[in-house]
Amino acid sequence: MMHDTEFTFVTPHAPILYQALAPEASDETGDRSSATISLENDRLTLKVTAGDIPALRAALNMWLRLINIAEEMQEIENHGKP
Repeated sequence: MMHDTEFTFVTPHAPILYQALAPEASDETGDRSSATISLENDRLTLKVTAGDIPALRAALNMWLRLINIAEEMQEIENHGKP
């Protein structure tokens, strides 16, 4: 049974986040999960699919952490604090 989820992040930093994360998505070679990211205007969409719940959770932890860090770096760059 496949499990999947989708998150959409609305942020003015979406294009920059997409550029930062696209190489990670293209290098993803997991046996138990896969992820794609897409960009539409100010919306960054993350789709994660996995064969089991633990793999889905692990992939989500990684991707959500990466997106959070990238967003925080943009906030620091633009405003001097997260």
